[in-house]
Amino acid sequence: MASPRIPLLSKEDALRAGVECGVPDALAELNVFRVLLHHPKLARRVCDLLTGLLFDSKLDVRLRELVILRLGWRTESDYEWTQHWRVALQLGLPEADCLAVRDWEASDRFSPADRAILAATDETLDTGAISAETWSLCEEHLDDIDERLELVVAIGNWRMISSLLRSLEVPLEEGVESWPPDGLRPG
Repeated sequence: MASPRIPLLSKEDALRAGVECGVPDALAELNVFRVLLHHPKLARRVCDLLTGLLFDSKLDVRLRELVILRLGWRTESDYEWTQHWRVALQLGLPEADCLAVRDWEASDRFSPADRAILAATDETLDTGAISAETWSLCEEHLDDIDERLELVVAIGNWRMISSLLRSLEVPLEEGVESWPPDGLRPG
């Protein structure tokens, strides 16, 4: 296991800190929170945004996971890719779709809605914003204003998480295989 820039709390200490600040055990045990829980108030803020986007969101889970996988791939965040590879498969996304995120523009696996949110993700990474043309495509497929807002927040949130993971050099959980399913890395 690589050494993070801020040491991991023991699982016991992370669970204890999580209980005190309201971070659920399932998150407190993850390496990212074992780092963040050094600052419990901050960990709670991050937790609230993540859990809101994961469990209380109008944005379709398929679209959200495609965004996260694309961000993980483009930003070269092994942790983000690896965690959400498992989440996406558990939610029923086909493995072939998850793999095709790597080069989505060349793939025929994606619907117009998928392509719109993937373009929005890439544009945000490339220029910091979604273009007017891509926004119009997103509006065609995301009928609800809440969905469109959540798309923008999801892209920004998981971009921030990717930066956090890479900057703090948060290692994968013990025993977790890097860059599933085939070990292929971006770049």
